[in-house]
Amino acid sequence: MTTSKPLAFALAALLGGGLNAVSAAAFATPGATAAQARHDGRVGVQFALDSGTLTLQMPAPGVLHVHYLPESGATPTSLVMDPHPTDASPFQPQVQRTGDTVTLRSDRLVAIWHRASGTLEVSDAHGHPLLRQTGLAALAQGRIVLDHAAGEPLYGIGGYDAFDKDTRAGLLRTGAQVAKAGEQGHPGAPFVWSTSGYGVLVDCDGADFDLAQRRITVDKFARPDADYYILAGTPTELFGELADLSGHAQMFPKWANGFINSQWGIDEKEFRGIVATYRAKHIPLDAFTFDFDWKDWGKDWGEYRWNAKKFPDGPTGKLKADMDALGVHMTGIMKPRVHVDTVEGRYATAHDLWLPGEKASPDYFSHLPVKDIDFDKPAARAWWFNPHLQHSFDTGIVGFWNDEADTTKSNTQFLNMQRATYDGQRAHSKLRVWSINRDFWLGAQRYAYGLWSGDIPTGFASMAGQRQRMLSAIDVGEMQWGMDGGGFHGHPSDENYARWIEFGAFTPIFRVHGEFNEKRQPWRYGAVAEAAATQAIRLRYALLPYIYSYQHRASVQGVGLVQPLAFAWPHDANARNDVDAWLFGDWMLVSPVVKQGQTTKRIYLPAGSWTDWATGKVYPGGKTITVATDAKSWRDIPLFIRAGAIIPTQPVMDYVDEHPVATVAVDVFPAAAASHFDYYDDDGETYAYQHGDYYLQRLATQRSGDTVSFSAAAPQGSYRPALRHWLVRVHGIAAASITVGQATLQHYATSAELAAAGGEGWITGSDRYGPLTVLKLDAGAPRTLTLHGVAAH
Repeated sequence: MTTSKPLAFALAALLGGGLNAVSAAAFATPGATAAQARHDGRVGVQFALDSGTLTLQMPAPGVLHVHYLPESGATPTSLVMDPHPTDASPFQPQVQRTGDTVTLRSDRLVAIWHRASGTLEVSDAHGHPLLRQTGLAALAQGRIVLDHAAGEPLYGIGGYDAFDKDTRAGLLRTGAQVAKAGEQGHPGAPFVWSTSGYGVLVDCDGADFDLAQRRITVDKFARPDADYYILAGTPTELFGELADLSGHAQMFPKWANGFINSQWGIDEKEFRGIVATYRAKHIPLDAFTFDFDWKDWGKDWGEYRWNAKKFPDGPTGKLKADMDALGVHMTGIMKPRVHVDTVEGRYATAHDLWLPGEKASPDYFSHLPVKDIDFDKPAARAWWFNPHLQHSFDTGIVGFWNDEADTTKSNTQFLNMQRATYDGQRAHSKLRVWSINRDFWLGAQRYAYGLWSGDIPTGFASMAGQRQRMLSAIDVGEMQWGMDGGGFHGHPSDENYARWIEFGAFTPIFRVHGEFNEKRQPWRYGAVAEAAATQAIRLRYALLPYIYSYQHRASVQGVGLVQPLAFAWPHDANARNDVDAWLFGDWMLVSPVVKQGQTTKRIYLPAGSWTDWATGKVYPGGKTITVATDAKSWRDIPLFIRAGAIIPTQPVMDYVDEHPVATVAVDVFPAAAASHFDYYDDDGETYAYQHGDYYLQRLATQRSGDTVSFSAAAPQGSYRPALRHWLVRVHGIAAASITVGQATLQHYATSAELAAAGGEGWITGSDRYGPLTVLKLDAGAPRTLTLHGVAAH
């Protein structure tokens, strides 16, 4: 393909062969819409094609923006894209013209446009080819065609819903794929990516992808101007770029990282009894979610207000006050439908808030006629968080379980339902927003949006199938995922329940739920299951400092608490489609037991050195190991520590922040390669962290022969936590001396002496991992320590 018009640089002349920054001031063409205003200040080039223009820009080092603009003009950006991207200085790539070739270059990627052949080539900074686009004429016909090398694995686009029976594809994507929100736990995004170092994001509300014959073809994206982004980098870099383009996830409140019990079929008396039992047994619990029961369903404004008959202390706020004292947050279900013959129903009719063309039908719970609100309408969203819902929020419903907005053809109905709640709560309260929802469309993460996997059945097969559902959701950019622990339909066996709790403890959103009158409290499944479940829940709470730090990373960098193994080992063929294990943070690999009566389990450990969390046994990576599993007590979770790990923990509490944490333990497993952990904390409740009110401190370590270094950087942020001391447990070395610069650290003979010491110090000892040096350090003070001793062999 060749262009019929002369090559046009609409912004500035590129002088023969020189490097010139091309101003974007003239990007706006006659009739251009506001969508093009987003280009202001960016460097790029513009070419004339037969029926429009093609713009190439590099808004960030790893991002190439390609926009075909027909003569009819541009289309507004879709909800996939962040309407309010983070303000940043425009990136200035190098732009070079050599004959008929124009090159845009950064330290991450190189894009070369060959005018004579009409070909776009994209490679990484080292010249390794990533994607090649020869059919640019296809853009005018609504098709994006990109070629890549043979054998490159592709991920993203979509996952699985609750009832998909064939999940053999795992995480890999081939053939015909539809980017859609879907239903019943399905995640979707117009985004495909490869561990070979690239991704493609299309700005649209839905699209068809065909992945075959070394080619990515995208069509049916329902807009005349093909607008897409080519991303370059490692998986971690790709998802950071994706977050910058689509919008960063909002942090959930800290309590949302604890254990959440959900139940359908309950009243206030039973609820108070359940909470009392959790507290009496010291089984941690942070939130309880009510199904229909909390609502006065079917009455005027009943979709939004307490059912005073079932929860007499709900509307007055007394129940909230009592639960606040016990550290329990109440959350409630929300439906997208409203009863037609109510005050609010008549308002919706008068103001045209209903889904177009939908007829009223009997609700399955109230048996009264209902219709769905159309959340794609701004007026509906503005009305949704009305004074009645505000009162319920003020009296205790502080989180929202959005259900059943996945039955329309709109990919953005569920997104906009939660957007309405998010915008409403942000305008009403300083408290952070929390929600779970039954489908996901990229862009929803901007609105404090979690995904749960739908109305799944109970049983081991269903539980095992949740692994690829979680990991494929993460592969499209939804880092906040959970499931109905124990399964929604049916009653799990005692063993199934115990194993499901252990699985859930290593997911981003840790919750249990069942159908009407199903109870999911640990003590209802026998003493053996209760002990196993309690142990897993308590382990989750011990790891809260570790977990919360990665939840912050998800918000800032786009990669969260759970990662498929391919994120960290992109070139390992064995990790390419592994759904049996995943990284929990950067430093722990978990592979829960998902088979009934299992006595051994084979687990692939990627490159590196791995230490069994429970036994201390060390395994070399790059191979599959076999471990014993306990089919009698069910109390084991195959969990491995990666060499270089830095893992903070805290005392187990009945709920998040029950007590101030003055001392945080930090387990360190130094390796020859330098490693670090960014410890994070904030008030856990508000959005003050977005304005600098947080605590962030980098901890780092490295082994060199018989010495180990450990450092703590100067803290960032204005927040001052209760933290006063690090109790650093450096594994694999019994130090003979410790120096801090030219000084030495005080040595103590016993742990009791160290604990009683008013200042810093250290001791040696051993534990299941071998030789050990324990440091007591003042938190918040920057320093580097060197441990001198004989390394473990």
